Amino acid sequence: MTTAPYAPRRPPRHETVEVRGIPHHVTRWGPEGEDPIVLLHGWADTADTFQFLVDAFEQDWPLAAFDWRGFGRSGWQPDGYWFPDYFADLDRMLDILCPHGPARLVGHSMGGNIAMLYAGIRPERVGRVASLEGFGLPRSDVADAPGRFREWLHQLREPQAFGEFGSFDEFAHYLLRRNPRLTAGRAAFIARSWAADSATGSVRVRADPGHKRVNPYRYLRDDAEACWRQVVAPALLVLALESDYRARLGGDGDPERLRATFPGIRVATLADAGHMMHHERPEEVARLLEAFLAEE
Repeated sequence: MTTAPYAPRRPPRHETVEVRGIPHHVTRWGPEGEDPIVLLHGWADTADTFQFLVDAFEQDWPLAAFDWRGFGRSGWQPDGYWFPDYFADLDRMLDILCPHGPARLVGHSMGGNIAMLYAGIRPERVGRVASLEGFGLPRSDVADAPGRFREWLHQLREPQAFGEFGSFDEFAHYLLRRNPRLTAGRAAFIARSWAADSATGSVRVRADPGHKRVNPYRYLRDDAEACWRQVVAPALLVLALESDYRARLGGDGDPERLRATFPGIRVATLADAGHMMHHERPEEVARLLEAFLAEE
């Protein structure tokens, strides 16, 4: 049975801007004429699925989100993806979106990691930063380096692919099976945001399959912690109690350890929510963020 997609309460506005030679899809909401709060999506997500959070805000904030390179309706990069490119893309995007002063950043997962790191790399450009389930990745062992490089070389020879579905309804049902905290209407909306019709009549995820290749370079937690120590903006981390994110980080997932390496960060928790909290519990996330954003 077909379920009608979620109907937005606050209408989005769409535009395309070129950043560092790649067209980026931008979605805006709320009043025009002032610097928006910038929302940064996670891996394989899109800007448009912040709609649930946007609608849950009590205040009519000026808001903007964009699809990272290789995701959603932004352009792809044929020779692969290098994580520091996201810092450079954000740096240029803020020139466009927030020309008048320090930006307010809210990121989820990968977007939260980028926001928190950028706030330490460019502390003068960030006035306030919040992350939903994004404060680093599991540590990697240097002994794994040869195997990672071998796997990367192997994957360069093999075509990568994201999921393909017979219809948007089929994709929405798949999303509901994977995350039963979603409503059917939100799942239908996400399916249409994450995927598009293909030339063969199927529905394909709007993301460059190149993102699925293993990163040949290992994650350096010490580098991340050095950046966090340079953050001067007020910072908030929101953790979902039903997520496995902290468990995958091992000892680094302990909020007390985070506070020791990220001076001044505030940590809030959200019950009955998983990693995709802004899809599952947008009203509760909105309340936490609005209290933080409204502070003087």
